[in-house]
Amino acid sequence: MVKQAEKKADPMGLAVPAKMDIRAVAELANVSIATVSRTFNRSSTVSPKLAKRVWAAIDKLDYCPNSQARALVSGRSRLLGLIVSDITNPFFPELIRGFEDIAVEHGYEILIGSTNDESRRMSLCIRRMLERRAEGIAVLTFGAEKPLLEQLSGRKVPLVFVDVGQQGPGISLLRVDYLHGVRQGVQHLAVLGHRKIAFISGPRDLHSAQSRQTAFIRALEECGIKSTPLWMVEADHTMEGGSRAMHRLLQLSHPPTAVMCSNDMTAIGVLHQVYRAGLRVPEDLSVIGFDDIRIAQVTIPPLTTIQMSCLELARAAVTALRAHVEDNGEQKRSYEIDTHLVVRESTGYPKGAMRDLRKRERSIKQTLAATRSRTSTA
Repeated sequence: MVKQAEKKADPMGLAVPAKMDIRAVAELANVSIATVSRTFNRSSTVSPKLAKRVWAAIDKLDYCPNSQARALVSGRSRLLGLIVSDITNPFFPELIRGFEDIAVEHGYEILIGSTNDESRRMSLCIRRMLERRAEGIAVLTFGAEKPLLEQLSGRKVPLVFVDVGQQGPGISLLRVDYLHGVRQGVQHLAVLGHRKIAFISGPRDLHSAQSRQTAFIRALEECGIKSTPLWMVEADHTMEGGSRAMHRLLQLSHPPTAVMCSNDMTAIGVLHQVYRAGLRVPEDLSVIGFDDIRIAQVTIPPLTTIQMSCLELARAAVTALRAHVEDNGEQKRSYEIDTHLVVRESTGYPKGAMRDLRKRERSIKQTLAATRSRTSTA
């Protein structure tokens, strides 16, 4: 028989147990300790009516269960791991926030690791997550995960990768449709009249950077625009890298009139370098980024970019992991992630295009006038 816990009055004058533990929750909810434990672990054997009563008691007591003790009893940690490559890139904090919101909504906590593209740090991230018994790990490093594959091979922990990963049970891929968004970006520039279009890539050993550049070249070909090797510059997905790459392009005897970038941080570096060179965007140069981070809305001018939704990535990653760790989950091998163009103010007509258009318009008017004159004389 459970000994009665000492009571104290809450601000509303109701009796509340003084000792905040699982026994107090059980007493207040008038259920067994086993029922409270099963409710914590979201067991389907607890009726919705009882579960509601237990959660009401938990809220009333402001009780925080011991997650490690729960894991020992239930055999589940309810932890999901998330590994990203660079926490200083605003894209990844936005991704982490979405991942955590969705995970918590489904009763999971998360462990976060940032690798800074260092193989040793990647190994430490994985080790820490395995030690904490993470039930599944999303490796969202966009092509920097090769050093992790050997360490993870043979483990039975479910995994999610972006674009590429090992084949096998318990592994899902998030496949980003880079071509759709990049094609929209190139077509947008082509319609404006640009034919001298450069591309600043990320590190070419990253699969995602290769995919974006391949999509760019294909989109150029579809628009009948020839790709120029001098206008294909490698950078490192940072503002500083974008600034250096743009400086190189500006030194060319025939610089481009538009630049598409492999990510938004690179594009922001381009905006900075163009400003330092005394030029204006989009009057002298049109710029397109990739990712659509929140900062893209407040750059000067606001950045035209290709959106790859952090929320969509996070939702797909959590869905894939849950499908593997929950018995009733519908496991899928791959999840498609869409991209699309978001037009803001960093793109416009090429310099001189309006002047040429006015000349062409005058020429057409003169031709029409001459034709009318000959017709009336005849």
